[in-house]
Amino acid sequence: MGLFGPPALISVDDSRARAKRRVPKFAFDFIDGGAGAENGLRRNSSAFQNELLQPFALENTDREIVTKRRFLDQDWQLPFGVAPMGLAGLAWAGMDQHLAAAAEKFGAPYVASTPSTAALEDLKTIAPNSGWFQLYVGRSEEIVQDLILRAETAGYDTLVVTADVPRPGKRRRDLRNKFGLPLKIGPRMIADVLTHPQWALNLLKTGVPGFANLAQYADPGASTASLAELMASQSSGRLDWDLLQKIRQRWRKKLILKGISAAENVAKAMEIGVDAVIVSNHGGRQLDGAPATLHALKEIRSQIGDAYPLAVDGGVRSGEDILKACNAGADFVFLGRPFLYAVAAQGPQGADNVFAMLKDELVNAMVQTGRPIL
Repeated sequence: MGLFGPPALISVDDSRARAKRRVPKFAFDFIDGGAGAENGLRRNSSAFQNELLQPFALENTDREIVTKRRFLDQDWQLPFGVAPMGLAGLAWAGMDQHLAAAAEKFGAPYVASTPSTAALEDLKTIAPNSGWFQLYVGRSEEIVQDLILRAETAGYDTLVVTADVPRPGKRRRDLRNKFGLPLKIGPRMIADVLTHPQWALNLLKTGVPGFANLAQYADPGASTASLAELMASQSSGRLDWDLLQKIRQRWRKKLILKGISAAENVAKAMEIGVDAVIVSNHGGRQLDGAPATLHALKEIRSQIGDAYPLAVDGGVRSGEDILKACNAGADFVFLGRPFLYAVAAQGPQGADNVFAMLKDELVNAMVQTGRPIL
């Protein structure tokens, strides 16, 4: 960093604090908040805080510390990647592109979201080896099938079907801020934007973030309100096991089911040929009373055994947390908010910095616990 550049990225908490200062309140609360009273959000983090790592002494760690991980027949340089995040560009313009580029550079998966602010085709170009596509099964079967076709045509080899958004969660911060789609610009929001000039100037360069993957399905000349309604329709309760099986039959490459916290659901996914499951509660953004993902991961792993691939997200805030998740039975780990905070705090360089920071923390935790190979 230069003398007058942003301070070095020390921790996720530090980048969150700086992001909170740089991003308007309505936008920060959108990325930071959870459902209901946010007990589920805190429960995710608390589970990791209360989990301990047992150090083993007299292990020779004065050698290369191996963080590589094989997951779904691919060798990754790191055991963690970027979870899918909708409307990430609201936190900082170009967020999706910055994170895709960093994931490609560090050899980690980047999961492009259906409601991303960059087109899935463009993101696959940025991350040709790392890009996966996350699918919301919305109300329109025609749109669902076309999104699958577009992902296939763009060269994605992994499809991540999200199962835990049958309808939008009740997020109190957004309601208090009167934040919704389409944006209703009032005096309070204008004042909020004007007091965050870096965010506003950055946005002026790129334009107001929108749903790049969905715009083509709207009628020509569609209003902002109708586009918002189209996005809302991507939250649908129609996804069931029969429909998932049809998607499995349609998509012949790797298929992951995301948003599962019950062992019974994992067993069913295994039966119909899903290649892996991401244990997740949508970052605490859907159901306030959902179990902590770390606890759900342990329970699922104990019931289904070690052979089936499991990943986890939710509440992971450090390299130590990544190691804790691996110890608890995760084959891979995904993070969302830490990446958003870092880019919002530092701009594009934050994407590389947070990858490097998390890797360094992970290596340190491995050395401290006498584990040179992950």
